[in-house]
Amino acid sequence: MVGSIQAPLFVPANRPDRFQKAVATEADAVILDLEDAVPASEKETARAALTTSFTEKPVFVRINGSCTPWHPADIEALRPLNVSAVILPKAENPEEITSLRRLLDGQIPVIALIESARGLANARAIAATDGLARLAFGSIDYCADLGCAHLREVLLPVRSELVLASRLAGIAAPIDGVTAQLDDPGVTFEDAAHARDLGMTGKLCIHPKQVAEVRRAFAPTVREVDWARRVLDSGDGAVSVDGMMVDEPVRIRARAILAAVQESAS
Repeated sequence: MVGSIQAPLFVPANRPDRFQKAVATEADAVILDLEDAVPASEKETARAALTTSFTEKPVFVRINGSCTPWHPADIEALRPLNVSAVILPKAENPEEITSLRRLLDGQIPVIALIESARGLANARAIAATDGLARLAFGSIDYCADLGCAHLREVLLPVRSELVLASRLAGIAAPIDGVTAQLDDPGVTFEDAAHARDLGMTGKLCIHPKQVAEVRRAFAPTVREVDWARRVLDSGDGAVSVDGMMVDEPVRIRARAILAAVQESAS
C-alpha cells in the first residue's frame, strides 16, 4: 500500500477541521503533520488530535525528528493508532530507522525523508534498512542545508540518487518533495512530470489543488498507452514499432505502463 501512493496530502495535525477536506480531494493518502506545519506551542494539541477514524484512506503521520524534544511523545501518540506509515523527517542514518521501528514494535512501516547532505550520503544504507518502506525527498530543507538553489537542474543528481538507492534496495521508487508555488497549478504538474521522468512515482502535496496535477502527471498518457499496446502486440524478438527497435527491455516498459493503467482503474 505505502509503495503505491502517488499524491499524499499534508494536513497540520493541529487543524482537525481540515482532515475531512483533505479526504474529499483525490489524494490517495493523508499525512497528518506534527513537524514543520505545527508551531512548538501547539505540538501537544496536535498529538492529542491524531486519529485515523475520519477516513478509510491510508493515513501517514510525519513525526518530529529524532533529535527534537518532541520525538518521544510523538512515538507514544502513534502506538494506539492504526496508521499506514510514519514519516521520519531529516533522516540521516540507518540507526534512526532501526530505533524508530523498535520503539514502534516493528508494526508501522517507515518513510525516510531525505533532507540533508548527510541523509543523501547515507541514502543507500537507509533504503536498505529493514522496515524502511520508501524514501521521500525534502527538497526545500535539502537546499537550505547545502545553500543551493531550488532548481530542477540543480537537484537532478539528488533525485536520481534517491531513485537508484531505492532500486538497489528493492523498495518502491521514491516520493518527490513539495512544490512551494501555490498560485500556478501548472508548475506542480511540470515538477511532478519531471520527477516521473527520473523514475520517481509520487509527489508530496501541500495544497488540495496540487493533488489533481500530481495524479495527472503520474498517469500514463493516451499516447503512451497506445504505444504500449502496439509494442505488446508486435510479437517476440526484435521488431520495429514506429521506426524504433523493440525487444524485451522495451516490452518491460510497455507492460509497466499498462499495469499502471489497470491499477489506477481498480
